[in-house]
Amino acid sequence: MNLPLLGADDIQALGPTGAVDALEAALSGGLDPETAPARHHVTVPGGELLIMPATTQQVTGVKIAGVAPDNPSRDLPRITGSYLLLDAPTLLPLALLDGAALTTLRTPAVSALAIRHLTGPVVHHLVLFGTGPQAYGHLDAVLAERQVERVTVVGRTPHRAEALAAHARRLGVDARTAQAPGDAEVATADLVLCCTTSAAPLFDGALVPDGATVVAVGSHTPDAREVDTALVARSAVIVESRSAALSEAGDLLIPMAEGAFRAEDIHANLAELVTGRAPGGAPAGFEGPRFFKSVGMGWEDLAVAAAVHRDSAP
Repeated sequence: MNLPLLGADDIQALGPTGAVDALEAALSGGLDPETAPARHHVTVPGGELLIMPATTQQVTGVKIAGVAPDNPSRDLPRITGSYLLLDAPTLLPLALLDGAALTTLRTPAVSALAIRHLTGPVVHHLVLFGTGPQAYGHLDAVLAERQVERVTVVGRTPHRAEALAAHARRLGVDARTAQAPGDAEVATADLVLCCTTSAAPLFDGALVPDGATVVAVGSHTPDAREVDTALVARSAVIVESRSAALSEAGDLLIPMAEGAFRAEDIHANLAELVTGRAPGGAPAGFEGPRFFKSVGMGWEDLAVAAAVHRDSAP
């Protein structure tokens, strides 16, 4: 029997809403992100190899992803990879998926799931940092979840930022660009998305309005961050899992090293947010901003890969 190969078209067919629903169903069904297997990091000549296993009673899977920092200069994608999906009881392979396309769909879906539970139905001003595939994916995912009135794209390369703004306009959203650092834009935002490779804070976190939501997905190492200590210290902080965030999220680990944040200050993990079991109460009742930090976890890839495989079955 030939192993089915599910490519980018098959994965994109699930769509942002399908991916968000798959993630929410996994968490509502009892999946505990805190017990999910950890990601393994391997340094290789081209950059970094990430090995991400996960399992449920029904399916098991592993993503092998490459992070190649020099690839964009070669007109190649920075993120590469493959995903092997297996039947859990027998461990027989079910399908091989395009790992880069899977990541491009699932990372925005994780953010959109948090946004589904952290924001109201209308986003008046979305500020989007970044111009790569994740920025496009996040824009599409947010538009699938929320009515967005205005978008400001902040990017280091003007023509790339304008291309993304033009894409947003084609989707029917009022969009324009702004030069970094974008502090003036952040000060009027109710949703800020950070989808960059920056290792240093992108904006002044003291300017983020109370009640706004900030999502950061660009870094997964302890020495890199997209938001500053000021934002973290005044926010209700939500993470995918405490264990993953406290080992990989520089956005939190750096403020902790500075004495401005503690592990016990984490408001909730994503499962607690989705099921309404946040120890700190509903984030909507928190006076300051809401900050969701994502580092990416294997259970998310598994949930979305299983949904793609299910929908692609004849």
